[in-house]
Amino acid sequence: MEKIKILLCDDHAMVRAGLRLLLETAADIEVVGEAADGHRAVREAKRLLPDIVLMDLSMPLLNGIEATRQLLKEFPLAKVLILSAHNDDQYVQHAMKAGAVGYLVKESAESDLLRAVREIAAGNAFFSPAIARRMLGQSRERFFNNLVKRAVALTSRQAEVLQLIAEGYSTKQMGDVLSLSGKTVEKHRQGLMARLNIHNVATLTRYAVSHGVVELKL
Repeated sequence: MEKIKILLCDDHAMVRAGLRLLLETAADIEVVGEAADGHRAVREAKRLLPDIVLMDLSMPLLNGIEATRQLLKEFPLAKVLILSAHNDDQYVQHAMKAGAVGYLVKESAESDLLRAVREIAAGNAFFSPAIARRMLGQSRERFFNNLVKRAVALTSRQAEVLQLIAEGYSTKQMGDVLSLSGKTVEKHRQGLMARLNIHNVATLTRYAVSHGVVELKL
């Protein structure tokens, strides 16, 4: 079995020794090199071509964020896993923007490091559980905020007409369901199309499905 090659980048020799000891308990992982500053991290990554670069953020000469950015520019196939004492959102965001594919808080390294390395080697991202939960919550919030921003306010009647159109009802059938005349239904229909700037039934139906007004029937 081919081992996952790791480059350890941390300015503290004792931290590197502890990480090496932890990583080398795994038969499928090999530490191929170490770096004590950001410049050396970039040089060693280019020389050793590791599968994963384990990068501390607080590195001398060149910080971990900039080192990550530089080494990925020259060695784009590398995967960088940030290992940091900081778990603030701004650090995580800067790391991801620089190209890191994972972020592990040092306090959880003992329990999560091996899993993080294997996940990243398999092509996945990995974040410490607390960070992952926070990111998920933020992602959901952004998603729903974007939905609200994109949503077009329809009147209650227009929403009813939209659903009936998407369900295949004709103007006459809609009139029967809503107890309205065909002329009034057509007025609501035209108002709906104008509000959404959609002028055919097929596109209206797709809009209704994508916004959860009706379910797509397979």
